[in-house]
Amino acid sequence: MSLTPQGPRPPAGHGRGRRGRGDRRRGRRFLRWAAIGLAVVIVGTAGAGYLYYRHLNGNLKKDDLNIGDEKDRAAKTEANAAGQTPLNILLIGSDARDNAENQKLGGAKETYNAAPRADVQMLLHLSADRSNMSVVSMPRDTLVGIPKCTDPDDDKAYPALTSAMTNQSLGRGGPGCTVATWEKLTDIHIDHFIMVDFAGVVSMADAIGGVPVCVDANIYSHTSSGKGSGLKLKKGTTPIKGEQALQWLRTRYGFEDSTDIARAKAQHQYMNSMVRQLRENATLSSPNKLRKLAETATEALTVDDGLGSVTKLYDLSNELRKVPTKRITMTTMPWQYASDGNRVVPKPEEAEKVFRLVREDIALDGKDKKKTATEDETSDDPAAADDKIAVQVQNGTRTSTEAAASGRATDVTELLVGKGFTASKADSSVILSEDKTLVRYPSADLEGDAQRVAKSLGIPMSSVKKSTEVSGVTLVVGADWRSGTKYKAAKEDDSLPESDDTFNGADTKACMHVDPDYTW
Repeated sequence: MSLTPQGPRPPAGHGRGRRGRGDRRRGRRFLRWAAIGLAVVIVGTAGAGYLYYRHLNGNLKKDDLNIGDEKDRAAKTEANAAGQTPLNILLIGSDARDNAENQKLGGAKETYNAAPRADVQMLLHLSADRSNMSVVSMPRDTLVGIPKCTDPDDDKAYPALTSAMTNQSLGRGGPGCTVATWEKLTDIHIDHFIMVDFAGVVSMADAIGGVPVCVDANIYSHTSSGKGSGLKLKKGTTPIKGEQALQWLRTRYGFEDSTDIARAKAQHQYMNSMVRQLRENATLSSPNKLRKLAETATEALTVDDGLGSVTKLYDLSNELRKVPTKRITMTTMPWQYASDGNRVVPKPEEAEKVFRLVREDIALDGKDKKKTATEDETSDDPAAADDKIAVQVQNGTRTSTEAAASGRATDVTELLVGKGFTASKADSSVILSEDKTLVRYPSADLEGDAQRVAKSLGIPMSSVKKSTEVSGVTLVVGADWRSGTKYKAAKEDDSLPESDDTFNGADTKACMHVDPDYTW
């Protein structure tokens, strides 16, 4: 197996971009942690002065946030009852080698200036109350549906793909297509993206004096055929920096089972340690070192317009710093091998559970204060009068083991009419399969109406969903309501699925297991 992804490569030569995409310095999978690090760095340079801020602003590259079709986008996240809104930031690293420095660090000369691939994809979720942070990464060779994307530079439209490696999305018009792919898959609205490059990881590790990492045996990532990162460390904890830090983050051959999943686990360990160092390391008290770090970091960044200035990054850094390290949880999207055995796909129920926790702003560490039913958040969109709300009711009670419960659309329609929703009608033309009862609506102007219908039946707001598959407020009676006139929502399991690749930000004892074939 090679160190670069196998499978189809996007069309060569797609290296241009808005505001000079051909000149961008893009990051790699191991740079996933750099957004957090940069935020801390920007705080440290707060006193550098207006002219210096203008200089740093000029270093930043910008691109469009989402270049997918409107129908594939997730609804914007609503504020909670206190007026607080969570933030979702997609961290992207590509395998592009588009300048001499990155080429030297990244190798693979045949890929110089070829179309980039999004080999790092990590969603950083900052809770509405800023008490916790969740970070969910996706393996680079996950097969997903990539939506139609339109390049903002030349209006070239890339058709939708039904099953493609997720890292291809970056070469289909830019980072805005990677954002669109995540929104389509997860139904999570993404507020910003950040991309970084090779040189940034080396400079930042050097500036803080090294990042401590641990291995449980001597490791040498090298094979007789020339594969491996070249990482060579002794058993125990070692502060690494410069090219050695780069080697750690590139290492596949040598950690655990020598797979890309093991590499992601090592990157999580590094990220945890890097964040702690950036917050605590005394070398950051030096203004000169801070400015140098800010310089190299901003030169390495491509961001969306919403983060397109140092002031905006500074504001973001202040929000990130509110979260204690013990409330930072990092995990990998639950996955399983695809039918070909060479790629992976999201594990249906478990991956969706993780995405739901993020959508509903539920901390992955399980330490949230539980909400009561009266705290269920609602939209600011006012509802129409009950008798003016047109509701279509569908029977979704069919399951893999049971036929649909007869007459449920009609029964629940009569229940709604009795409650004053006289414009309700049963739709007997379709029989659906839904585990849970849902209320769907097509656009923001009907969200309040949908929530009003749900509230009247005791359906939780988490089951009210925006959907392009409906033309009006639509109640789908699910398999959890096969009989009776009173809906009782099942208690949700809000625990994170078990995973060997879940880290707490305050964990200082994590140590990578070394593959016995790579010891010395």
